[in-house]
Amino acid sequence: MGYERKIVCVAELLRQVAEARAAARTVVQCHGCFDIVHPGHVRYLEFARRQGDLLIVSLTGDAQVGKGEDRPYIPADLRAENIAALEFVDLVVIHPEATAESLLAQVRPDIYVKGAEYEHSRDARFLAERRIVETCGGRIIFSSGDVVFSSTRLISRMHARPAGEDSRLELTCSRYGIDQSALLELSERFRGLRVMVIGDVILDRYVHCDTVGVASESPVMSLAQLGEQTFVGGAGIIARHVAALGANVLLVSRAGRDAASEEVRRTLEGEGVRSHLVDSPAPLPQKTRFLAEDAKLFKLDQIHHQPLDSRAEDDVCAVIEGAAPGLDAVILCDFGCGLITGGLLSRSLPVLRRHARILAADVSGKRANLLHFRHADLLCPTEREVRCALNDHESGLSNAAWQLLHQTQARHAIITLGKRGLVTFERPGRTPQSPNWGGRLISETMPSFAPYAVDCLGAGDAMLATATLALAGGGNLLQAAYLGNAAAAMEVLLPGNIPIEHRSLASWVRDRHELAVVRRQRAREELPEPSSAATPSLATLKA
Repeated sequence: MGYERKIVCVAELLRQVAEARAAARTVVQCHGCFDIVHPGHVRYLEFARRQGDLLIVSLTGDAQVGKGEDRPYIPADLRAENIAALEFVDLVVIHPEATAESLLAQVRPDIYVKGAEYEHSRDARFLAERRIVETCGGRIIFSSGDVVFSSTRLISRMHARPAGEDSRLELTCSRYGIDQSALLELSERFRGLRVMVIGDVILDRYVHCDTVGVASESPVMSLAQLGEQTFVGGAGIIARHVAALGANVLLVSRAGRDAASEEVRRTLEGEGVRSHLVDSPAPLPQKTRFLAEDAKLFKLDQIHHQPLDSRAEDDVCAVIEGAAPGLDAVILCDFGCGLITGGLLSRSLPVLRRHARILAADVSGKRANLLHFRHADLLCPTEREVRCALNDHESGLSNAAWQLLHQTQARHAIITLGKRGLVTFERPGRTPQSPNWGGRLISETMPSFAPYAVDCLGAGDAMLATATLALAGGGNLLQAAYLGNAAAAMEVLLPGNIPIEHRSLASWVRDRHELAVVRRQRAREELPEPSSAATPSLATLKA
């Protein structure tokens, strides 16, 4: 079932509940606002799904969310889509009332699941819901409360911005044509772009734990495993971002014939990512993160550096050369696992440079070398990756950026600084033949759009994919950096490696204050000056 079909009206909900009852299936219901879907929500709904056969999630309508000014942060239809996208949720309905009382009376769930914080609650609204459920023969189960977050607290932290930052951002937007209509038009041009992504797929595995205490045999932390999630990361998540943003994408990578590789193939196919995966003798690279509540305890990397053999390299090069004509963009991402070799780059980069309009690259890991990507249109590294590539940990960032572009002959760079945002670097000349190609770089700073992060995993991948599409769609570097920054901000508010969808990015753009300010400024500038011919004289008015 597509997740859009899970969102139903009350009449359809009751029809499906009747069918479930006729089949002797257990009906489970949850109710809430779900303004920002965080790990606590995911754990709560997973727990609820395990209690029965049909999980219904009812959402409080926008008008009845009484959690303060500017709430809900996410409109009801998008909140419903977020919940419906979770595989273990069966049906979603938007309820226009402040509590679930009337809906509970109609659904008559066998089990109503509430968070652990309600177990001893004397709130009159909850007590009324409880009375209805139990009167109808149902029962209340309280979730374990393994992971606790607060949407209200997350949103309040998101809005905290340093003084003066907004005005500087508005100035940057005004200077480089970053306004709402321009960005929405640019994002629409993502649709239909032909993009190739080249790099190793990595599995990102999250193991959710509960801290039991200190082990009896030695002074180490003792953990109880609660569950786990696996995400298709590495080059896979970059390709998934590109597809979710509306472009046509081909992923060139490698995989084995094990269960994990088959799961990767199913995920890519289900999200519209075409792929050519050469056979790999080594298991898929995997990064496992162990989490307790909202903290990552440690990370275990199971990555085997396995360079392509000559036959596999010939296969990959043939695929790249065959698909190169007509490409709008190519994204090369070296995660240090061995797919991107010196031989592959020396054979493929000249072909890609002749055919693709935009060539972008990034690296991750100690074995990857940023300096290998020559003549790219965009490099998108972190400051640490730049300094490690140059072995320069002392000079200013502008000098390091100049050295990076000089040694690679790249055209643009977006260097990310974590919580401090990013800096763009652009050459004053458009081509290597320009007389000022090697001159002083033009740089601009941009703050992070998400000063608070739920999970930083995948922010750079979202940035790279979105900025590349923006350049391929005809945007300038600052427009590309803005949209990439937006995608990264959206990504860090999601637990795990989740693709950023086109409509989510467009909705984000429509809600940004600085873009609305620039739009109003431009509208005022475009107003025609009153002419004497068009202005009636005092005599005319008197007449």
